[in-house]
Amino acid sequence: MNSIGRIFRISIFGESHGESVGINIDGCPAGLLLSVDDFLTDIERRKGGSQKGTTPRKEDDLPIFKSGIFNNKTTGAPIVILFENKNTRSGDYEKQRAVPRPGHADLVASQKFGGFEDFRGGGHFSGRLTVALVAAGVVAKKLLAHTQRAAGIKVSASILEIGGESDLEKGLQKAIDAKDSIGGIVECRVQGLPAGLGEPFFDSAESLISHAVFAIPAVRGIEFGTGFEAAKMFGSAHNDAIENRDGKTLTNHAGGVVGGITNGNELVFRIAIKPTSSTPKEQQTLNRETGAIEPFSVKGRHDLCIALRVPVVLEAVTAITLADMLLLEQFLPRVIGR
Repeated sequence: MNSIGRIFRISIFGESHGESVGINIDGCPAGLLLSVDDFLTDIERRKGGSQKGTTPRKEDDLPIFKSGIFNNKTTGAPIVILFENKNTRSGDYEKQRAVPRPGHADLVASQKFGGFEDFRGGGHFSGRLTVALVAAGVVAKKLLAHTQRAAGIKVSASILEIGGESDLEKGLQKAIDAKDSIGGIVECRVQGLPAGLGEPFFDSAESLISHAVFAIPAVRGIEFGTGFEAAKMFGSAHNDAIENRDGKTLTNHAGGVVGGITNGNELVFRIAIKPTSSTPKEQQTLNRETGAIEPFSVKGRHDLCIALRVPVVLEAVTAITLADMLLLEQFLPRVIGR
């Protein structure tokens, strides 16, 4: 549904053109120092508007705390954070109600919810809601700094390529020249993670991270460590030689996870981001009113390359998942500063 996590549990809500979007964070330890300023850097990283290849839609995106924070410290009660939607142009979507956009959730949303869904800007399916994930990620990242038996957990993500090009400008230009959208690959690395997180099989570290990662709209695949390249390797080459009692390995083809459990090495994984479904290129789609297939071109304000805005969101869902895992293993205190 709209919630994930067992102890550090988040619930996302809102629609792209509704009054607001937001997040409910339950299970955050009391005593964590938290203010609006803590959110500004990551929220700015997620924004479009000024960055080449991103949507010109601009929102202030200042977090509004509704509960769970008192005197700039978490209280232990659920934290509710809102982000207002002010810069919307819903008329762009009223006109295309009859023609569901290829690659979007328009048709399946209508089928599932009987036509009662808020279809403006993609409604609850919109990437707009990732601002709420980023907010929860800010809280989770601050929690990681308080991890016991680990020295400074750092989560960082970056774009490796756009349109198959490691030169990101070159990849972006391919889409500009084609008057189309384009995808990319984003990598996440986590340093300082302790060994012992995750369980065999269904709650493996990879399973839990992947579950959260696929909540990011446009994710089409994930690989850990060597990933799909492992299928071409011999076992003797893929195995990571253990160097010491702490579990440090000579190589890291496993990406920091063995048997579903973190091994103390750097956690490394990559995700594939599809091209933005909204593209000015003429396509074919169904007209639900006439039953005919007709030409269609998406109008409005959209990202040329969604991958440009994904790194901070990927960091967020990773930190959220790790915070929950650390609380489960009691690596994090239930009250900060005791």
